Amino acid sequence: MGEPAVKLIGTFGSGFSHRVEVALRLKGVPYEVVLEDLRSKSDLLLTHNPVHKMIPVLLHGDRPAICESLVIIEYIDEAFAGPAILPTDPHKRAEARFWARFIDEKFARPFWMSFWSTADVGGKVQEDFVNEAKGNLLLLEGQLNGNSFFGGDTMGLVDIAAAGLAHWLGVFEEICGVTLVTNEEFPGLTRWAKAYVEDEHVKQCLPERGQLVAMFSACREMFRMFKKKRDVPSDGDSAEVID
Repeated sequence: MGEPAVKLIGTFGSGFSHRVEVALRLKGVPYEVVLEDLRSKSDLLLTHNPVHKMIPVLLHGDRPAICESLVIIEYIDEAFAGPAILPTDPHKRAEARFWARFIDEKFARPFWMSFWSTADVGGKVQEDFVNEAKGNLLLLEGQLNGNSFFGGDTMGLVDIAAAGLAHWLGVFEEICGVTLVTNEEFPGLTRWAKAYVEDEHVKQCLPERGQLVAMFSACREMFRMFKKKRDVPSDGDSAEVID
């Protein structure tokens, strides 16, 4: 008997779905992507993620579904043979988890609001969010410490968590006319982004840039309304930022 089938419930253009695909490809795991329309959620999604009703969702054989991108990545790392995604050293594993959570829990909101806020939202001006986002980018720049990837010479959890900085960032900058990352300010992140998108595993599952620009441009006003409601998307929201 072969390995149980692996399916990923995701959606086009999702940074969170992309995270899971990269982890699967790094491990060499064959998988099927089931594309979800988040405007009309399927019974498949609602059955397998009744709590959040969001993507991504990983189905591995007849096991219960695994939800949330960072949780899924850790499961993939432990469930399948292949190159390690998280460090084997317990302290370094804890550090990687910290910075992956930093990206989702502290970095995401000012990053998102830098692009989709108007000149004044709730008493905060867009410039404040840009400055906060750049402060967080500086922290990430320091974590590279001159290395190709956050974990050293090979791609790992933090690189996958930060994928939006490597591919989606330029899309948002083009659409919104806001520049967050330049080579002069963040040379390490600029080199890292180039190395990330040129990785053979990553290239196979990167959404085409032109399609992303068209999709996010068409939804721009929806995103502005979205940020008034919730400020920042999380795993599975149709308005995705990074992850």
